[in-house]
Amino acid sequence: MAGQKTAAYGSWKSPISSDMIVQGTISLVGMCFDGADRYWVEARPSEAGRNVLMRQAANGMVEEITPAPFNVRDRVHEYGGAPFVIHEGMVYFSNFADNLLYVRKPDGTIEAMTSDTKKYYADGVIDPLRNRLILVREDHTNSDIFAETTLVSMNADGSNEQIVVSGNDFYANPRFSPDGRHFAWLTWNHPNMPWDETELWVADVMADGSLQNERKVAGGNQSSVIQPVWSPDNQLYFVSDKSNWWNIMRLEHDGAVTTVCPMEAEFGSPSWAFGISDYAFVDPDNIICTYSQNGRKYLATLGVASGMLALVETEDTYFTSIHSNGGKIGYIGASPVSFPHIVVSNPDGSEVEVLKSSAALQVSDDYISVPESIAFPTEGGKTAYAIFYPPKNPDFVAPGQEKPPLLVHVHGGPTAASQAVLNLSTQYWTSRGIAVVDVNYGGSTGYGREYRDRLKGNWGIVDVDDSANAALYLAKRGDVDEDRLAIAGGSAGGYTTLASLVFKDVYRAGASHFGLSELEVFVNETHKFESRYMDGLLGPYPEAKDVYYNRSPINFTDQLSCPVIFFQGLDDKIVPPNQAELMVEALRKKGLPVAYVAFAGEGHGFRMSENIKRSLDGEFYFYSRVFGFTPADDIEPVQIDNM
Repeated sequence: MAGQKTAAYGSWKSPISSDMIVQGTISLVGMCFDGADRYWVEARPSEAGRNVLMRQAANGMVEEITPAPFNVRDRVHEYGGAPFVIHEGMVYFSNFADNLLYVRKPDGTIEAMTSDTKKYYADGVIDPLRNRLILVREDHTNSDIFAETTLVSMNADGSNEQIVVSGNDFYANPRFSPDGRHFAWLTWNHPNMPWDETELWVADVMADGSLQNERKVAGGNQSSVIQPVWSPDNQLYFVSDKSNWWNIMRLEHDGAVTTVCPMEAEFGSPSWAFGISDYAFVDPDNIICTYSQNGRKYLATLGVASGMLALVETEDTYFTSIHSNGGKIGYIGASPVSFPHIVVSNPDGSEVEVLKSSAALQVSDDYISVPESIAFPTEGGKTAYAIFYPPKNPDFVAPGQEKPPLLVHVHGGPTAASQAVLNLSTQYWTSRGIAVVDVNYGGSTGYGREYRDRLKGNWGIVDVDDSANAALYLAKRGDVDEDRLAIAGGSAGGYTTLASLVFKDVYRAGASHFGLSELEVFVNETHKFESRYMDGLLGPYPEAKDVYYNRSPINFTDQLSCPVIFFQGLDDKIVPPNQAELMVEALRKKGLPVAYVAFAGEGHGFRMSENIKRSLDGEFYFYSRVFGFTPADDIEPVQIDNM
């Protein structure tokens, strides 16, 4: 193009700065209805990551209903989720600072309902007949890793708290039928995670609120049941992967189970947090739902009698937090060219209203890299999947035959998935001349249970192989420079990053964001929810002690021969700081270039704007030193030992 400047990849000047990202964006955590009112939660980096509950009233007025310092977030399972429940203008919410449950009344007054900071609450539901709440409670009074999880009830003022269901390791999704006569919940036990095996239970509710005739109606036998929902006419629906795919099921009155719409598609997503909602009833006969097929999401209405799907016309390609108040539907949507935003519309997709966007920024489409979904060969003659973002900046062209560096991004979980939605953090790289590939390695969700189970016993192998093969596939295709490959990830993605750098000679640099390096330490020090996660990923401990040793990057630093940068929150309870510090010290002793950036006051994932900025710019600066390009921006240097 005329007027383009010639500059090396990585040296391009971009309008998408780290300041823009942290100052101009928020995260949209979820939305719901209370009658005609619409509610949603905003996570604001500019307020140290504070989660704020917002409301748009029926008259259109928008207001913040949880003022500072309240932070609408909970610690149950450490990942939290569903920190509030709303009923006829009464808002009950968990506050992150003290773990207490609060109530906000229609007149705006806010009062504490509980007083014990060792008891965490989430995923509440209102009893439609008895003016009480039932919530998941995680009691840390005696222990963190052995915290007791139960379902508890309490009056609307917090009084008369008592356990109603107990005895298993975990509970989720307490749900009353609309007539208040039946109650359903999910439960599971170690060593299962909720995407491995759960059970769905139902009980009859007596006049005094007690539960009778408790019975398991679905799940068990290595099937994952998620998201139970009662229809307006008091019939129980849920999502099960018994067929290999998470499909919507119905519990018939005779106890039989019917698949509403059998498809090789995922109508659910992994329960890392509470409150995930992938479908909702519009009326007794119709469901609004999202499903994933071949790595892409769709929005559709589903007739419960016919089992027929009708796609909803929308430009969005990603959907979550699906809700309905009977007249309208609401969800968080996004696409490769649109930021996540909250949408309210008619069930057929007409009369669309965008309540809130995660960014009010004006970025020209000329700087936005539109991704390509790729499928590539991997070990064992199998196929894996990824999302590739080539460099894009209308102002620059690279010299000669130069090919761009590639940043391989590994998502966390590892039972999660990358989605093709507009993310300025990704565009930060591509607009500077760095290609990015988000790898949905074997173990990722969205491709059926069989694909998800590829990681069983093979964590540190399948994810490492698939990530490397994605990079090599793009290099062989001619899209990127094979000699300038880097890999980065957070949490479980940080582990895959470190394992890839140790066990593969593919990359020339890496960045671990709060990643695991010593698996035995993690087993002994992590929180309850994930304390037996490794049983499925690696094997039971200590029986599989050798596997833990042989998959731990810290034990094989002699095989590491490239620079690494580490970013770590000092308050991280999921991956404690010593996981990074053990690895950093080993690399320092070996004489390899290594950088360590620690953040006080941050937990698992960075929420403060200054730390998000520092980690993004710091990683880019690190690669500039390793790959030898000069950033166009004036970036605060990172201390790199042995450089």
